[in-house]
Amino acid sequence: MRCPNCGDTDTEVVDSRPTDGGQAVRRRRECRGCSLRFTTYERLEWQTLQVRKRDGAVEPFDRDKLLDGVRRATEKRPVSEDEVHRVVDEVEAELQDREDQVVDTEEIGELVTDRLRELDEVAYLRFVSVYREFTDASQFAEEIEEMEGEAE
Repeated sequence: MRCPNCGDTDTEVVDSRPTDGGQAVRRRRECRGCSLRFTTYERLEWQTLQVRKRDGAVEPFDRDKLLDGVRRATEKRPVSEDEVHRVVDEVEAELQDREDQVVDTEEIGELVTDRLRELDEVAYLRFVSVYREFTDASQFAEEIEEMEGEAE
């Protein structure tokens, strides 16, 4: 481990203990070059939720990205910030409860659309148009017809 103060790689661990319920290890280190003490954390990368994108790339789950997407869909709609956070909290909690640590973007999109459909139809249409990559107005019309058919 490189010292954040002097850049020396000659550091030693002076204390080590589990943290986050055993999911990580907290280490106190001391630089032999400048005597700075600093803390590092070690955790399995796969303990965090990973997202498989459409192109096959895998990246860590980013709550802020999800929050931004829901905010854009609900922009200028009668949906409070608390409701936006509730949607994201529910989706994130459901994803964390799964045994798989890698989730497809399609699964995340479906979880969000289910909640937005109940919350605000316009926000739902905005989100689904991006998520399903609508290319023309006929796809909006089909989605609206399906929504109206389910309402009857």
